[in-house]
Amino acid sequence: VQLQASGGGWVQPGGSLRLSCEASGVINKINSMGWYRQPPRQGRELVAGYLGDSPRYSSAAKGRFTLSRDQVRNTLYLQMDNLRPEDTALYLCTVDAEAGINEYDVWGRGTQVTVSS
Repeated sequence: VQLQASGGGWVQPGGSLRLSCEASGVINKINSMGWYRQPPRQGRELVAGYLGDSPRYSSAAKGRFTLSRDQVRNTLYLQMDNLRPEDTALYLCTVDAEAGINEYDVWGRGTQVTVSS
């Protein structure tokens, strides 16, 4: 199981970005899939994710970020609106997936989001 994240970049405060994360491999089932972020010189924190069919949001993401997914393509999207400088971080995708008889907990390399004027 591998993850490919994309969609990061530079945006001015108040702008929007849409992140994508595609899980590839012979996947039978995705148990959970989500986005974390790691701001400069800080620890990793949950942004939003699906646990089963239930979307979860951090308090920082609620009301500004929207999670969606394409279950056929095993792709997770994060629409981020009204971005703020404090949203600047490396955004990392993670998945807990079953492939064959094994269960995999995989992290992608991430995509950088920079919000500044």
